[in-house]
Amino acid sequence: MADYRVGLALGGGAARGWSHIGVIDALLEAGIEPVAVAGTSMGALVGGAYAAGRLDALREWAEAVDRRAIVSLLDIGLTSGGVIDGQRILALLRELGIDGPIGSFPIAYAAVATDLADGREIWLEEGPVDAAIRASISMPGIFSPVLLDGRWLVDGGLVNQVPVSTCRALGADFIVAVSVGEGLLGRRRGKLRAGPGNGEEARAARVAQMLGQIPAVLREPAELVLPHLVKGGPQSPGYFDVLVNSLNIMQEKITRSRLAGEPPHVLIAPEVAGIGLMDFDRAKEAIEAGRAAAAKAVDAIAEQLSR
Repeated sequence: MADYRVGLALGGGAARGWSHIGVIDALLEAGIEPVAVAGTSMGALVGGAYAAGRLDALREWAEAVDRRAIVSLLDIGLTSGGVIDGQRILALLRELGIDGPIGSFPIAYAAVATDLADGREIWLEEGPVDAAIRASISMPGIFSPVLLDGRWLVDGGLVNQVPVSTCRALGADFIVAVSVGEGLLGRRRGKLRAGPGNGEEARAARVAQMLGQIPAVLREPAELVLPHLVKGGPQSPGYFDVLVNSLNIMQEKITRSRLAGEPPHVLIAPEVAGIGLMDFDRAKEAIEAGRAAAAKAVDAIAEQLSR
């Protein structure tokens, strides 16, 4: 194994990306130690924690967090190009010690982001790791973009969902890629199929859907107003249904295309399709899924590394 420089290419996937922690745990336990890691979005966060030597701290926080704590991190900032401003997430990264200069890390690291102006793929290989992570997780429609070096940056998943090419450029010659987007399309098919309206029943269903997307503090007044504003007819998809499935479609197409042209030596795909985009309080489940998927692959990885 010493003859190979093992690299990790960690894909984006919001809460499903907690599974990257389990993958890394299983690899390390098998004696497979990556010396380079490239990450997109949530992969950038977990990869950054690993590169900074703070994976244990991130795991401990993730496994203990509940939905209330997750909500407390969501600083609403509708005037900054996204629903969430992201300053509280930056503060959390620093609290966990994931905030050093990338150049000081013992292993090579890069976070992938996208230049909002021209769509270029940007590799963040230097500077503060917390700023690189914040840029890489800037999912359009959710997080506000980040201004770095005169460029407005958004989620790297728009251009390179599982950054095998970035990992190779960091000097890795044996690449283990982790994709957490398998099996996502079709899970919302029932909600996204138009059906005939059903008068009062359809109207009530639409009101309930809309109320479910309104913050709790505004729900009571909305309950008084919405029934008078909403009419019956086919129920249109909700905001998050449209956003999430659009992202799933885009990311699946990008992932398949990029991996076909830049295949890794090993691809690990944890079974996390049942975990929602924002289910960050299900970290234990996701981490275990990552560990289980990697455990099935370690023998094959070790056999290839021994050649």
